[in-house]
Amino acid sequence: MYADTSALGGCEDEEFREPSLRLLAAFRAGDLVLVLSEVTIRELEAAPEDVSRVIGQVPPEHIEVLSLSPEAEELAAAYIAEGVIGPRMRADALHIALATVARVDVLVSWNFKHVVNLKRIHAFNAVNLKNGYPILEIRTPKEVPGDG
Repeated sequence: MYADTSALGGCEDEEFREPSLRLLAAFRAGDLVLVLSEVTIRELEAAPEDVSRVIGQVPPEHIEVLSLSPEAEELAAAYIAEGVIGPRMRADALHIALATVARVDVLVSWNFKHVVNLKRIHAFNAVNLKNGYPILEIRTPKEVPGDG
């Protein structure tokens, strides 16, 4: 499960804390693999310390880190070229592209404006299908894992 920075940062936000901590517990227990990317790690390095240390709670054997690739860069550029997301939101496009190219099961985010937004989810997936990639499930941490 690919987690963007907002999904991890939710552990330190009163509104999103409970579902984010439940998700973090699933990563810690190894019930889910936490998939991060170079983009997420860079964003976490710039985040407040309480947010950046969240991934330190997950054992390294339960984490997979995705490197930027030309394939993901091209797909992110396609999202921008198709107008799914603006060029200033390139990091968000990269999160979606990296998760898509890696064929993760689900991307979790609290970013309702640019990521977890039905219109954008459909548009991201239209570009994915047009470029030979599968549909990516995009959800909030509240929707996974299980019923909570």
